[in-house]
Amino acid sequence: METVSAELHPFLIVVAIGLTIMASYTGLDMFTMIKKSKNNKRLLYIGGSLSLGVGIWVMNFVGLIAGDINRFSNYQIPLTILSILIGIAFSGLAFIPFFGRKIKTIHLLFGSFFLTTAVFAIHIISIYAMNLALEYNVPLFVVSGLLLFGSFLFSFWILFSSKTYSKGNQVWLKPVSALIISAAIAEGHFLLKRASTITANNTPIASINEETFLVYLVLLVTVLIISGLIASSTLISKQLAETDTNLKDIKSALDASTIVAITDPHGTIVFVNDKFEEISKYTKEEIIGKNHRMLNSGYHPKEFFQELWKTIQLGKIWRGEIKNKAKDGSFYWVATTIVPFLNENGKPYQYVAIRSDISDRKRAEEELKESIKDNTDIRFALDQSTIVAFTDSRGIITSVNDKFCEISKYSREEIIGKDHNILNSGHHSKLFFKELWKTIGEGKVWKGEIRNKAKDGSFYWVDTTIVPFFNEKGKPYQYVAIRNDITERKKSEEILHRQDKLAAVGQLAAGVAHEIRNPLTSMKGYAEFLTLDETDPERLEFINIILDEIERVNTIVEDFMVLAKPKMVELEEKNVVPVIQNVVSLLEFEARKKRVKLSFDCLHEIIQIECDENRLKQVFLNFIKNGIEAMPNGGELHVKTVIHDNNVHISIQDTGIGIPKEKLKQLGEPFYTTKKNGNGLGLMVSFKIIESHNGRVFVESEPNKGTTFNILLPAKPA
Repeated sequence: METVSAELHPFLIVVAIGLTIMASYTGLDMFTMIKKSKNNKRLLYIGGSLSLGVGIWVMNFVGLIAGDINRFSNYQIPLTILSILIGIAFSGLAFIPFFGRKIKTIHLLFGSFFLTTAVFAIHIISIYAMNLALEYNVPLFVVSGLLLFGSFLFSFWILFSSKTYSKGNQVWLKPVSALIISAAIAEGHFLLKRASTITANNTPIASINEETFLVYLVLLVTVLIISGLIASSTLISKQLAETDTNLKDIKSALDASTIVAITDPHGTIVFVNDKFEEISKYTKEEIIGKNHRMLNSGYHPKEFFQELWKTIQLGKIWRGEIKNKAKDGSFYWVATTIVPFLNENGKPYQYVAIRSDISDRKRAEEELKESIKDNTDIRFALDQSTIVAFTDSRGIITSVNDKFCEISKYSREEIIGKDHNILNSGHHSKLFFKELWKTIGEGKVWKGEIRNKAKDGSFYWVDTTIVPFFNEKGKPYQYVAIRNDITERKKSEEILHRQDKLAAVGQLAAGVAHEIRNPLTSMKGYAEFLTLDETDPERLEFINIILDEIERVNTIVEDFMVLAKPKMVELEEKNVVPVIQNVVSLLEFEARKKRVKLSFDCLHEIIQIECDENRLKQVFLNFIKNGIEAMPNGGELHVKTVIHDNNVHISIQDTGIGIPKEKLKQLGEPFYTTKKNGNGLGLMVSFKIIESHNGRVFVESEPNKGTTFNILLPAKPA
């Protein structure tokens, strides 16, 4: 064996390095395009592997031939093809880890290892393909491998893992990476040749014309590289054509639906699409070179646009809604997104405004706002004046307004989910409500007056209209009850009714009093005359009974006269305490006869009031006698007098049978009485006497527990 010459042909080395750089750049270009491509990933991967694998082989092959051109005659084609295929395979394996979403350090190490292996494999197989023997200097061989591995690792890092790459600034990354990889391949070739001793086998070598060989060699390698570049260019052109088609489709879609405008950093419009012309009524010639102020509707304040410009000048995206003015003076609304595009210094060099026409939506919003305002106003008016409740088809309350809660004394939580039975006062019959439900169940509107019972037990009247709402089948699915409080009107009607009764009684009283008083006077006179000569005690007693009855009839006539024509009350300042004591003493004997314990309680000895003493006595007698008669089986009657807020409060409380609530309100009406033999005039006259003293009477009663008559009269200061 003989050692192979170390002389080199500089021309071949330069050609080999140039071709390697071209192949490396082409391979990296294809590999970096794989992530962005959707349809050509496989072709790009094959093309990148082919370009980089052939580039490594070219450097190795030409570098070996440059040392001894005559060895080309012994070159074994099968091993050469094998070395190319192995180089392509390992190059492809080196880039597989870089196609994932996240690239880690292990991926960089993995790729560097396989690319280093490709260089080693091609070098070793190429040596044997030229029928040469190989002996290695192990330390230098290991150092060569580490240097080669480190160079590839650095190249992959700046291309796939550095922050510059992640920001998308790739203009210089691929050329630099291609140069580093090419330098690493060339460096690896020379280091491996230096780390090994190559000797030739004792095989005769044919002499080759050097110039002819160089020409053919260069042509062969050039054809290989150009073929790879043509394939790469074809793939890139195909992808660009697809991209261009996509851009045209996107532009068509934008023109059909979206308003697009591009401005320079100063806001001057440099491009608008067809949709912009359509909505603004301006042509491209009229709008390009101007700014968006020509569309200003005057709706937004200056601060609005100042904030907009502040945002986009900071490189941030602005989103909002703008009201613009078209050329014909009409207004339109657009939902706007303004995207700033930044230069290498991070400053905006243009702005792209993408808008959508939302005029119809804004009009609908305005109409909705008006509708909501109208509904709110109506609801406010209803809440101020009308009681409203919604129920479902079964009568369950689903909604009530504030006025409903106010008058019923129930909260929403207490009333919703219940039915109107919770308000039933017991005043109306079952037939009344049955007729109501029959009407609304047939889909008709019901109108009427209802007396309800509030949470606190008080009663109130409502004028009610119930309107059924129908579903698609024509059946009521809910009812709206609209009510107005007519409690005061009902009270007025009761007062008028009472006044009508009083007027009738007054007319009757005037006639009766006129017809009865004259005969009574004669009867009384003759009876008194008879007593003068009568000596028979029994007959005298009978005459006295007649006189008493005549006096009682006269008292009734006096009551009638009060109704017919009330007397002018002559009020004098009196101490009311002895007046009450006198009446209590007068009735004490009668109370004991009926087993009633009569008591009087007063903390004051003197309580001055302005009154007609005799007429007040008539009231006290009437109320106390009524209390005694209300206890047929005996009981207690307590008269109490206190001073409260400049008023004398006189209460006459018994433990009798009591008066039902529905009858309490009718007390004092003419001819209304709770007694079997009463005529209903006593309480009426008593109430009128207290009213003539500027006082008032209110009655409290509970069945089977007793009744309290409360008299309030204004007190005179001591």
